[in-house]
Amino acid sequence: MRALPLRTGVRWKIALAIAAVGALIAVTLSVVVHNAARISMLDNAREVQMERLLFAQRLYETSKPKEPRFGAKLNDPALPDQLDQLMRDQRRGTYVQEHRHGGPPDVWAAVPLANGDVLSLHLPFADRSATIMKDLDRALVIGSVSVVFGGCALGILIGGQLSRRLRKAAAAAGRVAQGNGDVRVRDAVGGVVRDETDDLAWAIDALTDALHERIEAERRVTADIAHELRTPVTGLLTAAELLPPGRPTELVRDRAQAMRTLVEDVLEVARLDGASERAELQEIALGEFVDRRVRSVYPDAEVRVVHESWVSTDPRRLERILGNLLANAAKHGKGPVEVTVEGRVVRVRDHGPGFPEALLREGPSRFRTGTSDRAGQGHGLGLTIAAGQARVLGARLTFRNVASEASPEGVGGAVAVLWLPDHAPTNTGSFPILRPAE
Repeated sequence: MRALPLRTGVRWKIALAIAAVGALIAVTLSVVVHNAARISMLDNAREVQMERLLFAQRLYETSKPKEPRFGAKLNDPALPDQLDQLMRDQRRGTYVQEHRHGGPPDVWAAVPLANGDVLSLHLPFADRSATIMKDLDRALVIGSVSVVFGGCALGILIGGQLSRRLRKAAAAAGRVAQGNGDVRVRDAVGGVVRDETDDLAWAIDALTDALHERIEAERRVTADIAHELRTPVTGLLTAAELLPPGRPTELVRDRAQAMRTLVEDVLEVARLDGASERAELQEIALGEFVDRRVRSVYPDAEVRVVHESWVSTDPRRLERILGNLLANAAKHGKGPVEVTVEGRVVRVRDHGPGFPEALLREGPSRFRTGTSDRAGQGHGLGLTIAAGQARVLGARLTFRNVASEASPEGVGGAVAVLWLPDHAPTNTGSFPILRPAE
């Protein structure tokens, strides 16, 4: 089984990274401060213990009879081995003795006497010092937790700002991908301080400009070629009319007419790409209009008007869209072809193998006919022209397949849906083509 990728935001990654680093630094500093404070307090306790023992030594040597005072002991059998070794070397010293069962350690101090005896003093580590260490540990824990939470909050703040800029860049790039060439990713990102996000935005804008220039150059070349072919193709049709009747003449006329249709379609696509087309609006009854036009173009189609409505649109362009959708269904699909009008929505459905996956994913594209099952012939211009005319009308044209368990491929036909706007379009392409979500 393929494991699903774990998706996390930049904000949380930065927050976790800062929190982890803060926690590591806080723990390290806490351990260092704790050990340094403990060592310093123990050293101070050893010095104090030695001063007490030296004072007790003076009292012992000057008093009569000689008796240890202030808790000092003479030749204490519990003297640690480390101090015992120092006494043999006639050296005084201190020692901190830890207990296995825990609790405060004992602080020892011992000095050798002139007669060979050893005077020693040991006391537990002061309760006050232990209390100070507990208070210090508590302060270190509170400080460490505060550092971790503060670092996490700072990471969320910094990561959130970066994440917002990246999301704005992604949204702007998505609008560019939908065909909105006026969007600039750098302007969408905004911000005062320049960082890598701005570099990414500049790169995307530069790439977009280069692609638009290339597409525009290709469009101009295609339009120029089509214009240059228009005159000779017209002459070829005129010459074909002068040929004597016969089967060869019919073939020549058919091929010349097909070439003329192709040239006209290419010119129409070029005009639509140039965003120079404008709709000539009229108020029409959509259901009646669709029923009349469909029956004149494709009499075998089933037309059903669920809900009649009046719309402001360009009848000529709407007729062009319907004609191309019906021609596509007749050529690449199977009957029956059903046309449904419901309010401002027109649906054209066939019962063929469905649209190719590339068309559903990327939309119609010129000179791409899809799979041989659905588009063995043609140039892929019919749906491209329909989509372009829909943009001129401010409408949306979507494509999807109908699921069917009876079909081996699981597809029960193709559906093209034209959504006419509630209001008249104000400019060309005001509503982009929407594609079904995957």
